[in-house]
Amino acid sequence: MSSGPADLNSVRIAVVSSDPAFRRMINDQLADLLEEKLKQPCDIQMFDDKAPSSFLMEPACALITFEDEEELKVLSRLASRHPNMLLLALSENGSVSRAVASMQAGAHDFIARPVSADVLSSRMSEMIAHHRPAPHGDILVSSHKSAPKGHAGTNASNGTETFDRAIDAEIMRDFEGFIGTSSAMQGVYDQIMRIAGSKAPVFITGESGTGKEVCAQALHARSSRNSGPFIAINCSAIPADLMESEVFGHMRGAFTGANDDRKGAAELADGGTLFLDEIGEMPLDLQAKLLRLIQTGTLRRVGGNEEISLNIRFVAATNRDPLEEVRAGRFREDLFYRMHVLPIHLPPLRDRTGDIVPLAKSFLQQYAREEGKGFHIFSTEAEYMLTAYRWPGNVRQLQNTIRRLTVMYDGAVVEPDHLPDLLRSDESFEHDLNQAISDLRQMGKAMSESIQPFWQQEKQIIEGALSYFDGNISRAAAALEISPSTIYRKRMSWAQKETA
Repeated sequence: MSSGPADLNSVRIAVVSSDPAFRRMINDQLADLLEEKLKQPCDIQMFDDKAPSSFLMEPACALITFEDEEELKVLSRLASRHPNMLLLALSENGSVSRAVASMQAGAHDFIARPVSADVLSSRMSEMIAHHRPAPHGDILVSSHKSAPKGHAGTNASNGTETFDRAIDAEIMRDFEGFIGTSSAMQGVYDQIMRIAGSKAPVFITGESGTGKEVCAQALHARSSRNSGPFIAINCSAIPADLMESEVFGHMRGAFTGANDDRKGAAELADGGTLFLDEIGEMPLDLQAKLLRLIQTGTLRRVGGNEEISLNIRFVAATNRDPLEEVRAGRFREDLFYRMHVLPIHLPPLRDRTGDIVPLAKSFLQQYAREEGKGFHIFSTEAEYMLTAYRWPGNVRQLQNTIRRLTVMYDGAVVEPDHLPDLLRSDESFEHDLNQAISDLRQMGKAMSESIQPFWQQEKQIIEGALSYFDGNISRAAAALEISPSTIYRKRMSWAQKETA
């Protein structure tokens, strides 16, 4: 594994392989070819027979060779812990079943070995270039400036206002990597826009898979620091004895294996944003050192005496209740209040059910294109199943579900049979369904005491179901054993009767 200082503009590549010949080929040939194709320096980290449980600092791309089930498990673990990382799987067994197994485990592509450095570098450069994020902000500003030309011959004021609203709706629909127009996410977008320009620390909370790193990247992209580095480090993935060096850097000879001076994540983030994911996993003694860095803006590398001044925007995240962690003594109270200046909470997917289908369609379009499949829409029944499921793994689980079906099946329309059995046996949904039915029966008994017109009783029953399921029409319709379109039609009918 490389231990030299990393260039801020370099493309970070991780190589996990127990094959020494493959590792030599990477060192001797691939690095130069890849730098030539990407027009950027590459920082290659090599892992041999001791594969990491996760990477300390997420690479842009990882090459992983696997020949047995244990190595396939390593591939799957790294894919699940680094969902934003490109993963290229390689194996001497070039069978179709081997390729499918790697894709199910989370690989973006599969290549049979042996493979030449030229072929490998070409495929890697294509993958990295294809997955670079589009500059949303520049596109939107350019479109906005051209608006008046598109409204020649119309009322200038009304035309501009209409176009502004259309642009605003587009921004809210696809906001800095987020997808969704639910009220919960609109609130998140508003918070991000309000606080992105501040220098104060941000503390993001939310369940696993809700998009905490996407939120941190959005804050960086919307800030005046967006031309500086965004450095993300996962505190839960770093062994306690290495964390101080990874965050604060070290001097040559500070400990065994420290052969060079090395910048830590904090120094690499100078002039930009440092994102500390799962900050509650940081040992208490390092929390004290982090607190000093936040307060003074200076640090000392491990084994060093020099005070290094830094200009960093701190963003932290956790999937736990931070106040409970403070009460339990696992998180310093002074650090919590120093970081918890601008809090943002990301809602779980079950609380933004209106965003499930748009997210699923976006993932379907992306993965169908990558896999060369014909999928482009979901059947109505498949959409109902997606919306009714509670998604305990949130957006990440939905993303992996859509990716799995695009690998395993093909066609124009995603049908219920393409979805995993898990979506058909949601125990929590069954509990909610039974409770809703019980409540509806009680409502029926109460209504029997005073006879009302049928449409009013029907309205009370349907609105009671909608209220129980927090306005989720698909789940209310499932509980009532009617079609969601029936609820829409009934609502229109009630409105006409009430205004008559």
